[in-house]
Amino acid sequence: MAHCIIQEAEAILDREIPVLDKGFVRLVDYMGGDSRIVQSARVSYGEGTKTVREDGALIDYLLRHQHTSPFEQVILTFHVKLPIFVARQWIRHRTARVNEISGRYSIMKNECYVPAPEDVAFQSADNKQGRSEEAVSVETVERVREAMKSAQDSAFAEYEGLIETNIARELARINLPLSTYTEWYWQIDLHNLFHFLRLRCDSHAQKEIRAYAEVMLDICRKVAPLATASFERHQKGGVNFSSEEMAALRRLLDGAPSGLEGKALERFNEKIKTGKQL
Repeated sequence: MAHCIIQEAEAILDREIPVLDKGFVRLVDYMGGDSRIVQSARVSYGEGTKTVREDGALIDYLLRHQHTSPFEQVILTFHVKLPIFVARQWIRHRTARVNEISGRYSIMKNECYVPAPEDVAFQSADNKQGRSEEAVSVETVERVREAMKSAQDSAFAEYEGLIETNIARELARINLPLSTYTEWYWQIDLHNLFHFLRLRCDSHAQKEIRAYAEVMLDICRKVAPLATASFERHQKGGVNFSSEEMAALRRLLDGAPSGLEGKALERFNEKIKTGKQL
């Protein structure tokens, strides 16, 4: 099985792609691509890589039918600089190998995330973990941003003062804000990366982590374009229906009422209307 060299991936290797105000994503390394997926899938009967069209059809079949192990043959390693509150959401995806900078050993940099003016929003009235689309006045936006910046500056002034008095770094760091930037190396196989991207590119995900996910999705397009196109078609842009919803769809196709009522009908109609998994 030949070593995979992908020119589009080589072109962005080690390039810092900016995210948010001070963050970035960098593709450090990759192993395999589309050809590795098809080689792995065909190994059972000894056939090698075919045409691009045949390879694309095979990859599409594998992904649609959830034959996931060939996608696990592709590995990507990222260097990511991100705010701690984003990292705490991100680390819930436990299928990666992670090594993060340690505030016990390193002096934390005075770098904190401050949302852009257009990202300052009120709390949503109907979504406990979301933002409202209601307009926020310029005065309120600037007051919020200044309050965040002031608190960050104060916390780091105290932190740096503790460091100067030789207080242990592991103690000095504990009052630093969640907006502080951290860095890690994050290595993951393509199957689990697609799962991460399906959740974190979704409009329900917090905007800040979504910004990182969209950059990583674009990197995937360069490393494994056929597999990523299939993922975007069937998973990112696809919807799963329950057995009850499938029965309702069949009834609708036959010209009959769906048979669903109440909340189940609301969810069903919204899923069809928006194409979003609810």
